Amino acid sequence: MNPLLEEFNTAPFSKILNEHYKPAIKKAIKIAKAEINEIIKNDENPTFDNTTVALDFTGEKLNRITSIFFNLNSAETNDEIQKIAQEVSPWLSEFRNDITLNEELFQRVKSVYDNRKNLDLTTEQKMLLEKQYKGFARNGANLNEADKILLREIDAKLSKLSLKFGENVLAETNAFEMHLTDEKDLSGLPESIKEAAKEVAKSKEKEGWVFTLDYPSYIPFLTYADNRELRKKMAIAAGKKAFQNNKFNNEKIILDIVNLRHQRANLLGYKTHAHFVLEERMAETPETVFKFSNDLLEKAKPAALREFKNLENYAKKLDGIDQLQKWDGAYYSEKLKKEIFDLDQELLKPYFKLENVIDGVFEIANRLFDLNFEEIFTIDTYHKDVKTYNVTDSKNNFIAVFYADFHPRPGKRNGAWMTSYKPQQIKNGINERPHVSIVCNFTKPTETKPSLLTFNEVTTLFHEFGHALHGMLANTTYNSLSGTSVSWDFVELPSQVLENWCYEKEALEIFAKHYKTGEVIPMKYVEKIKESASFHEGMQTLRQLSFGLLDMQWHSGDSPQTITSVKEFENQAFAETKLYPDVAENCMSTAFSHIFQGGYSSGYYSYKWAEVLDADAFEYFLEKGIFNKEVATKFKENVLSKGGTEKPMELYKRFRGKKPKPDALLKRAGLLKT
Repeated sequence: MNPLLEEFNTAPFSKILNEHYKPAIKKAIKIAKAEINEIIKNDENPTFDNTTVALDFTGEKLNRITSIFFNLNSAETNDEIQKIAQEVSPWLSEFRNDITLNEELFQRVKSVYDNRKNLDLTTEQKMLLEKQYKGFARNGANLNEADKILLREIDAKLSKLSLKFGENVLAETNAFEMHLTDEKDLSGLPESIKEAAKEVAKSKEKEGWVFTLDYPSYIPFLTYADNRELRKKMAIAAGKKAFQNNKFNNEKIILDIVNLRHQRANLLGYKTHAHFVLEERMAETPETVFKFSNDLLEKAKPAALREFKNLENYAKKLDGIDQLQKWDGAYYSEKLKKEIFDLDQELLKPYFKLENVIDGVFEIANRLFDLNFEEIFTIDTYHKDVKTYNVTDSKNNFIAVFYADFHPRPGKRNGAWMTSYKPQQIKNGINERPHVSIVCNFTKPTETKPSLLTFNEVTTLFHEFGHALHGMLANTTYNSLSGTSVSWDFVELPSQVLENWCYEKEALEIFAKHYKTGEVIPMKYVEKIKESASFHEGMQTLRQLSFGLLDMQWHSGDSPQTITSVKEFENQAFAETKLYPDVAENCMSTAFSHIFQGGYSSGYYSYKWAEVLDADAFEYFLEKGIFNKEVATKFKENVLSKGGTEKPMELYKRFRGKKPKPDALLKRAGLLKT
């Protein structure tokens, strides 16, 4: 029996073998096609119920199976899973096209849409109908037959290319290691980092210490290692991922993806891929994104240049360095920060034991949104590191299943993300609750120490948990509008707003306790964390804007087919945001997974866009109290539970009472002259 084709509630991970995936996906596509066919063959006139709603409920089995498969392809992959992904992705892209390019189905959807003014629909129903109609119209339903065939070809190629891009980045990440045997090369590194590197070496049956490009190894090395040449070696290795003359090179893949996206947009009647994507975002047009980004750039750049000059002078004074390089930035920033604020990240780590931070974020969710988390051990997982929780509300109603996967391993891509194994929806009068997961890459426990997080890792956990709350508190009728199914430039609001609690005394006192003594983090540290929050904010803003602008340059140009050099194009895109000298053997685009593998193409700006919303939203909490129940309830009812049932700005205004202004962000970042 194939466990993926059986009825299941939580995913039956331990029963699934790799050979189950292809037959299960094939069969689920067949089932979904039969469900679609039933809608088309219905003799009755198209109605909201027999067409719009019926279509929203199709493909459930397929969605559940593919969510399990593709989540594992990110969190616990291997060569065989990657090979299967390359095979099934074109099937899925063809199936999606079978739906959006089906003339009979589109005519039924269009018939309901054209008659919408005569239907007595709720706001959510109107949104579902509009989203569904646009899903067809924006994806080729109005094309002629020859163009439909071309669209199918483009989509099949794109699905394979983006998978290959991600596989190459993972292969390059795993291929590099720096093996050190002389202890003096470890000068400057904290004991905990040395211990972790020793354990990596031991796992590879080597003497000494091994450092890798996994973030918990790579970031501390660049931040603390005194040996400049070794920092350079690490930085260059990270910067040339998929930009080397080998089989994992992503340059041609990028040019192919960009050209195919442009072709696709043109085919659908849009000027560029960015115009196509942004039509359905809060920003609406590339012009708005460029204006937003350039306005912020104008305010941040003078501060960034000042900060960079100070850092250069500091490095020169300290070590006689004439030219600050990329592998120097984190190292001297950390030293300068320590000097200015007397704040050492290593002093903070003992107060951020992973288990305490998890308990803390749960307690904060309880105080704000009445949620309770109980760890349970009966839910199947795909790896022994994965923790599982039952989530209930104050009346003991079941809210969600929550999975958490915290540590790096070879089959897991870098970074952190939230995902879902089962969406929330109301079907046959039953509110089906979601299964939500967060995946991170945090410092592992060692033989002598538990997992102690850097402050940056603490904010990352809160960020991903904010996304998880958006998924867990979803309360909509239709799954395609549920949870994080919102405009991409609105999706980061719940995640980014939750990060703010990491800086507040009232919140830190809940979970920031020394792992040995239980002592609450001293107030002087809390004050220093707050004081230092805007340290080098000009440079940080410039960096974030540079990624967003690079993304927009790749996707908003009229003729991407004229681009011949990925590196040259990238350098031009970075011209206005550049601080450090260029490194010839490095390229950012070739490992820019957010836009070439994930869903952020023409959308990376949304991190900064959402920062405007989150700073404005948190200002409201600060006015009333960070655990104010009235504000929290308004946020839950108007943002977290509503998903994509209304336009984001309407939801935001209902929560806040007004439109957001960038002032709160600029003030928080220290970029606003008061």
